[in-house]
Amino acid sequence: MTASLALRPTLYEETVPGGGHTSFVLKRGQLLRISDIEGGANVSLLLFNATEKSERLNLPDSLKCQHTAKLTAGHCLYSDMGRVLAAITADSCGWHDSFGGVLNAEEVREKYGQGRYQELRNGFFRNGVDNLLVEMGKWDLNLQDLLMCLNLFSKVTVDADGCFHFAPGNSQAGDYIELYAPMDTLVVLTALQHPMDPDPVYAPKPVQLAWHKVESDGITLLCRTSRAENGRGFHNTERLYI
Repeated sequence: MTASLALRPTLYEETVPGGGHTSFVLKRGQLLRISDIEGGANVSLLLFNATEKSERLNLPDSLKCQHTAKLTAGHCLYSDMGRVLAAITADSCGWHDSFGGVLNAEEVREKYGQGRYQELRNGFFRNGVDNLLVEMGKWDLNLQDLLMCLNLFSKVTVDADGCFHFAPGNSQAGDYIELYAPMDTLVVLTALQHPMDPDPVYAPKPVQLAWHKVESDGITLLCRTSRAENGRGFHNTERLYI
């Protein structure tokens, strides 16, 4: 975990309500802070090259090349082309899950009940697959482009027998993660409970998004130097802009 460096004035802020979803291009040189407002949030995140969207987040490579089963400050989120889509420059939470994925509509009904629009109106029970696909459709992406997602603020461990275990209370109110974009990166996300969250009540938590322009990409020093592979990943990324 690290403390974030000095930031220029905030460019923009918005709140994603529990169950909500959004997408946008995080431009090269911008930093996105995602904050857990109430505690217990989960954000399912996808990343793409904003210019060539066939290039997208590759979580297996991100874990393998950095020799880790968790992602936190100092780590990079790699594309399938070996470029850095985003660098985790600060993180007060300490662990973000790469294993859990998202639920579809049938799984949400099985876990939480019907939760239909007819009775609940805008409070109806949403699911991660449909939420992400709604946003992806705005960028001419579809089901075949829906790959593994990163679940921010959630912790899942693996025991000696290979079984997954969800850790309740991993994120507290005010926890945040900061993502720096060394390239133009399409961000797609939804704020829904983690699939392994044992709470039987559908109650997704809101998150705050804040865009910043940092003074220089020196903010990525920790990420560049934490692994030799990351230095090469930034080099591959910077070649796009020669």
